[in-house]
Amino acid sequence: MNPYVFMTDSDSDLPFRYVDELDMTMVYMPYMVDGKEYMDDLGRNGKQKEYFDNMRNGAAPVTSLLPSAAYEEYFEPCFKEGKDILFVAFSSQLSSTINNIYATREALLAKYPERKMIVVDTLSISAPQSILIIKAYELFKAGKSMEEVAQWLEENKLRAQAWFTVEDLKYLRRGGRVSAVAATLGTVLDLKPIIVESREGKLISTDKVQGRKRALRVIADKAAENIDDPANACAIILHADAIEDAQRLEVLLRERIPALGEVEHRYVGPVIGAHCGPGTVAICFLGKERPC
Repeated sequence: MNPYVFMTDSDSDLPFRYVDELDMTMVYMPYMVDGKEYMDDLGRNGKQKEYFDNMRNGAAPVTSLLPSAAYEEYFEPCFKEGKDILFVAFSSQLSSTINNIYATREALLAKYPERKMIVVDTLSISAPQSILIIKAYELFKAGKSMEEVAQWLEENKLRAQAWFTVEDLKYLRRGGRVSAVAATLGTVLDLKPIIVESREGKLISTDKVQGRKRALRVIADKAAENIDDPANACAIILHADAIEDAQRLEVLLRERIPALGEVEHRYVGPVIGAHCGPGTVAICFLGKERPC
């Protein structure tokens, strides 16, 4: 039995079936809709389509930081049992939540000085983070030490990539990702941003193209440029209730990368979806190091 706990968070959008099958320790992140708080259940309730339909009809979900007290409820039982913790966190550049992780770690290690806790900032969120999680968890189950697993994550985290486009710029505007002027102009001109998870762990726009079909072609091209081992790319197409476009994207990918292995299709989770909005489509994979 491993002398440490492998722990991560639901902003990875890791489907609940993996959590159940792997018996993984998961920290569930909050969001609010119409003043009511929910916890991201990784699709267990089967209401992903309903969630995005509600957004189309005017619902405006809000996300918030998980407080230190909540992290303490996850961490302290592990330390009490005499176990250390490896925490695989989503990007520090997309939320300050990780600061609450660090603060809780510091407070608890003062109380349990014989324990250890490593936090890996994956510089990823959603499917790229989950790709890293699954690979690292395989090492954990194989009996690798906490330090060995953390080292693998640090050495490979920039290989986890995401390229995506959104249907409506208003959600990025609401989250401060684009200005109101840019969002209005982009909507009028039908401009679609091509967005990537950067080497710094931020979301940046690399280009703007006209029209949805062209945007899908561009992100397929970007995947073809950056996947160096197609059979083992762990490719995932994420979508926010855009099933037809997700299927169209897979066709484009297979045209460009004939040797591409299995491609998994997943819904974007509610926390991430609150910021990107319905209609978002992404290709995520393990490939070369991020180009920007």
